[in-house]
Amino acid sequence: MITITDAAKSEVKRMFEEHELGDSVLRMGVRGGGCSGLSYTLGFDKEVSEFDNIFEIEDGVKVVVDMKSFLYLKGTELDFTTDLIGGGFKFNNPNARKSCGCGSSFQV
Repeated sequence: MITITDAAKSEVKRMFEEHELGDSVLRMGVRGGGCSGLSYTLGFDKEVSEFDNIFEIEDGVKVVVDMKSFLYLKGTELDFTTDLIGGGFKFNNPNARKSCGCGSSFQV
């Protein structure tokens, strides 16, 4: 399961409207790299594969995660903060044993 906080959901909906992304989904993923070995990816996508995990969040927000990334992201909560330093989307990943100071990469 992937969840998003109300703050993250509001920001995603704002971005969908601002960039006219009505038929897109929010894609979360993982790729190799970063200070801790794996980096988070987050973006909008118009294509969904039959092998993707789809999580329908209330208010019409859909989060999509490919099967490989889901192994690392299972149980993750996406949050959003407006802090002056370090604000933006945050991944609260229960699978991460170690993460870098900026929170954009992790290790399992």
